[in-house]
Amino acid sequence: MTEKAEVRDTFRWRVGFDIGGTFTDLVLLDDATGGTYRHKTLTTPDDPSEGAYDGLVSLLELAGLQAEDLTSLIHGTTLAINSLLERKGARTAFVATKGFRDVLVLGREYRYDIYDLDGSPAPPLLPRSQAFELDERVTAAGEVVRPLREEEVVELARRLREEAYEAVAVLFLHSYAWPGHEREAARILARELPGVSVSVSHHVSREIREYDRGVLTAMNAFIQPRAKRYMARLDTKLRGGGFTGDWLVMGSHGGLMAPSVAGEFPTRIIESGPAAGVVATADFAKKGGHQEVLAFDMGGTTAKACLVRGGEPSITTDYEVGRADRLLKGSGLPVKLPVVDMIEIGAGGGSIARVDALGLLEIGPESAGADPGPACYAKGGTEPTVTDANVVLGLLDPGSFLGGRMTLDVEAARTALARVAEPLGLSIEEAAWGIHEVANNKMAEALRTHAVEKGVNPANLTMLAFGGAGPSHAYSLGKLLGVREVYFPAGAGVYSAFGLLTAPPTSDFVRADRRRLDEDIDLDAVRAAFEDGFAEALTVLDATGADRGAVRREHLADVRYVGQGSELTVRVPDSFLSGGDIAALVGEFEEAHRRRFGRILPGVAAEVVNWRGRARTEAPAVASPERAADAEVAVGHRTIPVYLGRVPGRRDAPIVHRAALPVGRKIDGPAIVQEDECAIYVGPDATAVLDTHGTILMEVA
Repeated sequence: MTEKAEVRDTFRWRVGFDIGGTFTDLVLLDDATGGTYRHKTLTTPDDPSEGAYDGLVSLLELAGLQAEDLTSLIHGTTLAINSLLERKGARTAFVATKGFRDVLVLGREYRYDIYDLDGSPAPPLLPRSQAFELDERVTAAGEVVRPLREEEVVELARRLREEAYEAVAVLFLHSYAWPGHEREAARILARELPGVSVSVSHHVSREIREYDRGVLTAMNAFIQPRAKRYMARLDTKLRGGGFTGDWLVMGSHGGLMAPSVAGEFPTRIIESGPAAGVVATADFAKKGGHQEVLAFDMGGTTAKACLVRGGEPSITTDYEVGRADRLLKGSGLPVKLPVVDMIEIGAGGGSIARVDALGLLEIGPESAGADPGPACYAKGGTEPTVTDANVVLGLLDPGSFLGGRMTLDVEAARTALARVAEPLGLSIEEAAWGIHEVANNKMAEALRTHAVEKGVNPANLTMLAFGGAGPSHAYSLGKLLGVREVYFPAGAGVYSAFGLLTAPPTSDFVRADRRRLDEDIDLDAVRAAFEDGFAEALTVLDATGADRGAVRREHLADVRYVGQGSELTVRVPDSFLSGGDIAALVGEFEEAHRRRFGRILPGVAAEVVNWRGRARTEAPAVASPERAADAEVAVGHRTIPVYLGRVPGRRDAPIVHRAALPVGRKIDGPAIVQEDECAIYVGPDATAVLDTHGTILMEVA
């Protein structure tokens, strides 16, 4: 799909490409006009870079450009998260201070559901048999109690070499306070184990809490070899294809980083692709003046959502992956890094439907993925999926999928759906409707939880729906949540790829430094911690080619009441850094505490646990091409019979191609607004209208 622009000037074109579990999405943006070319292709699971590169070649052919015409490429990838969820990484050794070998296995000794006696958290990433100890010790003040002995490290390296380890994660007690032992261990291991990846905890995160830092370091070591190979392989493909510009990678925090940094610290790209859609939503919210927007992204494998407030995405440092229960905090592995605060639901277009032992219809979390994919893809899949249900319901036009490049097999979908229809005694249409509704209710439950945790009534939110499957489900989801206004951006089916092009280079840091917020605070030490952190962050940004003169600095702090076990991240006021205004920082904390918990604790002292910082450049300005209203354009329609439930049955709905929809023309539901990359379902009691920026607003009664 294209928003036409003259293809003449070179070096004004940027490409964003996002590799998902089922599809790889690509957007070519003309920075001069805001015009785009869009493309969607099936992901190649064995080597995702193959599908991405082939899609890039096709996109350039569509636009009539050469690789050397591109200014830059921005990449979003599921490589890191998939490696963790599938436990497909390097054979990794975990090396800890003597006495702390079991830190990954013991975890927090925390029961995430006190009423579930059989509940168990996600299993540790590395088994105890791969954990080793070194006899060294440093205090929390950074004082050496027992020095590290080189001969002991050399002996350990010999054993790791004999046992064919590919990566090593090093976690020494209190290395956030003094990392000298970790530095020395890394030097010796690199010398003794050439070709083996070594991750040390103070490089991955300078934060307190051994378990959290240990898990993150183990994750980094586990996926680092694969990430480095992937980045190198993709770079070779791009350079071999004639691309000469810079390319960057989207980080989980919603900012960009160099491929070398992503390869060295793959834990920073765990939510690479999904974060891009949230960044684009923030841009949409700022331009439209929307205060609270729910970003809803439903793709082929999962659905994600994030609350955007005041034009800024929610950021958390309490993220988890691989939850045993998707809705219960504490049931997964902690990722103590800044991550766009999304909730993920195992309900995507490829999610498989089944009848459980109790005779109930269940959706996911298993997915048909890209290979073989849903049955209607006619690539060998036989399991019934959400996409198969949508085809049977008429929410997808079989001849318009991927702009007509891929025809969906309706009979194959019906055959697959019989697997759940027959055991339940339902017709094929009723089974398809049931799958669609179960998927919607599963997502609605998760989104209500996400909104309530943020202190928001979901009915008061505006929703922005995107992703390959999101626009097909947004109407039903909006009805369940009570959302009245749902927006669909131009190129909704590949919006995360577009979001890659709206993000700035960004680098975060953390420095553990527990201090009481009182008149005795050492401001010089605080300023030194920030300067040390920003020096690190700026070095990371240098690899992106960012102009240091254009970098903005954000000062943050993790603050809690003395005696609390967790903290809140708040902005550090300028008056605190310049003149020691303790009351201003405490005020920021208490405002956040009241917003989160509904109360404060007067008279209780507060303390800082960590200082945090973010260095980022200004986000690139993306033009919005204006569309003029044209009352003379005929919205001429084909129709498709849409199944609206057992009682209404099927009803003919017009199919309107988005490119032919005039600005300001209202479409009454039921209707399908067709794009090459997705289909927008307008329900029977809803209306849709296109604005001058190419965004569709659906109002739900």
